[in-house]
Amino acid sequence: MGEANVKGVVLAGGQGTRFRPLTYYFQKCMIPVGEHQKPVLEYIVRLFAHHRIEDLILLVGYKHEQVRNYFNDGSRFGVRLGYVLDKPDFKGSANAIVNAYREGAISEDDCVVAYFGDILSDFDLNEMVSKHLEARAGATVALTHGFKVRVGTAEIEKGLISRFIEKPELELPVSVGIVTLSGSVLEEMDRLREENHIKTFDLMGDFIPHLIEKGIPVKPYVSDAFWYDLGSLERYESFENDNLSKKLSFLT
Repeated sequence: MGEANVKGVVLAGGQGTRFRPLTYYFQKCMIPVGEHQKPVLEYIVRLFAHHRIEDLILLVGYKHEQVRNYFNDGSRFGVRLGYVLDKPDFKGSANAIVNAYREGAISEDDCVVAYFGDILSDFDLNEMVSKHLEARAGATVALTHGFKVRVGTAEIEKGLISRFIEKPELELPVSVGIVTLSGSVLEEMDRLREENHIKTFDLMGDFIPHLIEKGIPVKPYVSDAFWYDLGSLERYESFENDNLSKKLSFLT
């Protein structure tokens, strides 16, 4: 990864409303998964450690005490953990990153790997960062193929359904919730938030499209690696714990 100062930033502060009632008692990223019933966030932290990204910032908020009490300084996982507490008027993933930037937890000198706290994967973070630095991109977005839409789709002709496909696979690659950002775009993120008085500011929905529109290079990192978006209680209930144990056994 060259001489770049690489930092992992995990978005672990949301209230997890789609996980209720579990999240009345747990922070979403602390919900246990897999054969060994370890928190989702532990798999994420161990993935960073596995790829030698050892400086991690956890952006926390709702029930942050659970996260701090479990992970402490990160030493037992082979990483150095810092924490930034979300501010009430900084809603959304991009706002959480802006808050960390203003708090001095990340800077223009860093290459930031932002990872959403409800995503399980074995993506090669080391390779993603290397390709990002080589391309001198403003951002690199992790993508994968083969995503199945969770509902059936229909084609309609002359008032009749001519074709119906149950849970089809999308042809386009989809985002998996991992983004590498050059430190140089953090100031742009801060400026965009400030000038537009954005109350809810999303990394994927607002900031990445802004970079593209402005002509700042946004590169794809496409992989067929394992990933699973826990996202909601329905997704959690349908999750195959045995499959996780097979795919991520190298992190336990």
